[in-house]
Amino acid sequence: MTTSLKSSFMPPSLISNLQQVLALKSDGAEKHASEPNKVSCNSSSSSCCALMPSEDTKDKQCPKPVVLVTNGEGIESPGLTFLVQALLLDSHLEVCVCAPKSDRSVAGHSVTVGETISVSSAQINGATAFEVSGTPADCISLALSGALFSNFSKPALVVSGINRGSSSGINMLYSGAVAGAREALLCGVLSLCISMNWM
Repeated sequence: MTTSLKSSFMPPSLISNLQQVLALKSDGAEKHASEPNKVSCNSSSSSCCALMPSEDTKDKQCPKPVVLVTNGEGIESPGLTFLVQALLLDSHLEVCVCAPKSDRSVAGHSVTVGETISVSSAQINGATAFEVSGTPADCISLALSGALFSNFSKPALVVSGINRGSSSGINMLYSGAVAGAREALLCGVLSLCISMNWM
C-alpha cells in the first residue's frame, strides 16, 4: 500500500510511519510500541522547531512541535487509531487528539449552538486526548482556544482523519473530517485531511 502526498508539505518520516502502521493493520500483526517521553511545549517558543528538526536544532532544548489530530468518525474509529500510532512513532513530535465522541462523518462545517458541549479525557496510545460531544469543527475550535490543552498555544500542524471513504469532489462539502482541517486553516494553522477507501 502506498501513500501519495506532496513531499514538501508532510515530513517523509510521517508518511513512512503511516505506511508502516497501515501495513501492520493489513498483515493482522500487532506491534506494541513503548509510550514516548512527554515533553511540555513552551508556548513562547512554540515555533522554534520545524516539523522535521535539523541537525542544528537537535542539540538545543527545543520543545517538540505539536501535531493536533481530529476526525469525523469519532474517537474510537480505527482510522484515528492508525494515524495516532503513526505519529507517535516519530519521537520528534508531541501528539494531541481532540475528536468527536460519536460518528459525525457528514456534519459538514456545522458548529454546536444552543446546547452545552461536554468534554472528557480519553486514552489513545499514549497521546493526550479528549473526546467532545460536538462536531469536528467544534473539536478544533475548542482545542485551539486553549481551554483543553495547556502545553501549546498553537499546534504546528492539524491532521484530520483517517477518514473511511473518499472526501474528494462534492463530498468535501459534507465531510466532517474535511471541516476539521478547514476550521484549523481558518484559524491560521496548517492542516490536512487524510481519506482512504477501505472496507
